[in-house]
Amino acid sequence: MTAAFTNLRARLNACRGVLVDSNVLLDLATNDPVWSDWSGKALAESAEHTTLTINPIIYAEASIGYTTIEALDAALPPALYQRQALPWKAGFLAGKCFLQYRRRGGLRSSPPPDFHIGAHAAVGRLALLTRDAVRYRSYFPKLEILAPPKR
Repeated sequence: MTAAFTNLRARLNACRGVLVDSNVLLDLATNDPVWSDWSGKALAESAEHTTLTINPIIYAEASIGYTTIEALDAALPPALYQRQALPWKAGFLAGKCFLQYRRRGGLRSSPPPDFHIGAHAAVGRLALLTRDAVRYRSYFPKLEILAPPKR
């Protein structure tokens, strides 16, 4: 079996854990035919080396893949996924990234959830496990992003 990441231990050296984006969780919940294998492997490898973390925004986005809160909680057990609130500093950073987005011509009227997720990872010194690397790299260039190789 091929590893999802190269040099994962070294990449996580300066990180306090891995924030898991909802797209990775939903790949498993929906048994996505393209991404579920990669996402499962990436989660397992990350969990071998550090703590997996989610926040209320990720929890809310992942909930769409489940019919009950009990099913969601069973899929995201607190023993495996540390739950963290969004830090106040992350809210501030998300707002500043949103200003950049608007100055670049973005049309949304409020910060998208990804800005809060990326900011949480950045201020919490967490790596981010996601499939949306391009979006996060453009606003959080110093963030350690764990993503699939470009196809």
